[in-house]
Order: sequence, then structure tokens, then C-alpha cells
Amino acid sequence: MMSVQQTETREEGQDRERPADAGAANAPAAATKNPMRRIYLEKVVLNMGMGRSGDAINIAKKALEQITGGRKPCQRDARSSQRDWGVRKGEPIGASVTVRGEEARALLKRLLEAKGNAVNGRSFDNFGNYSFGIGEHIDIPGVKYEPQIGILGLGVSVALARPGYSIRKRSKHKASVGRSHAITSAEAQEFVASEFGVQVVSQ
Repeated sequence: MMSVQQTETREEGQDRERPADAGAANAPAAATKNPMRRIYLEKVVLNMGMGRSGDAINIAKKALEQITGGRKPCQRDARSSQRDWGVRKGEPIGASVTVRGEEARALLKRLLEAKGNAVNGRSFDNFGNYSFGIGEHIDIPGVKYEPQIGILGLGVSVALARPGYSIRKRSKHKASVGRSHAITSAEAQEFVASEFGVQVVSQ
């Protein structure tokens, strides 16, 4: 028969063997990640270069509105004169529209679907940007052919970012993003593949 002192000694030994914080070992791995390293979609820019002014610009604007669901595009002016092409400096030669937030995410999914959910690995730079082209805008899901618009091609530019990237654009005390904080081409490709389910191919 055990004495009271022996019982207390045995219970103290069991307490020493019991882990101090059983929940700490089961903490999610995501909680240890640095939130400043999180990558997100900043914006999607659609551009149509028409090479001439007049009705062509209005047609491009209508096509971009059709693609983005009513977003109002802005015209793009020539930065310099091209005599061989008959283009003067300051003349409208194209149209573009920028989409951000959840609308940009939904739009990008449709644009990637028009490309067969495959992107070229060479289209990525080492700062979180990549671009691709779409030959016929009616290939984009949800866009129907309209005779007054016809069939147009467009360029798509996608910008990824991390917290802290805004330091490049603020009005005062601008600074460049450190090389270790920049989004590499490999990181951008991994993000696009995981978030949008596309295949990155090398050509």
C-alpha cells in the first residue's frame, strides 16, 4: 500500500513529463510566414494600339468596355512623330484601361482562359510583371462578336506586388524596392500557376 508521500512524488513526476504547451507544437505553419513577403495581384492593364486616330480609337474603346464590363478606357497618344507611318506627336493612336481589385482577378482568369490557361515563362521579368497578347478579343469568354467593332487584338500587362511596393510611387521620399524584396521571375510564375491554375511553358 503506497503512502501519501509516495503518491505525491509520483504525480509530480507525471507533471514533469507532461509537455508545457501541447498547442504550440500544432500551430499552423502559415502563422510563421512573414506577411511582408505575401504576393498579390496589383492591377491588369489592357491596351489596344490602333496606329491611327479617328474612328479607330472609338472602336478600340468600345471593345475594351465590352471586355471589362463597362470600364471607361482612356486614349493613348503618340510620344513622338513617325513620318513614315503618318503619325504626329500627341496624336491619339490607341486606348487602354486599368482594372484593380477583385475585378482584376476575375478578368485575368478570363484572359488566361482565352490563352488556353498557359503562359510563356519568358514573359515574366524580375520585378513581378508579365505580359501576353491575345490575337482576337472575341476569344475571351463572355465577349461576343459585334459587326461595328469587328475583331481586334490586344496586349495584356499584369503587375504583381508585395506590401511595401508603394514606396516607389509615393509623392515624398520615394525609394526603390530592395533586391531581396523584389518578386523574382520564379516567384511570379509560381504565384500565377497556384492562384490561377495555369501552366507555365518555356518556348
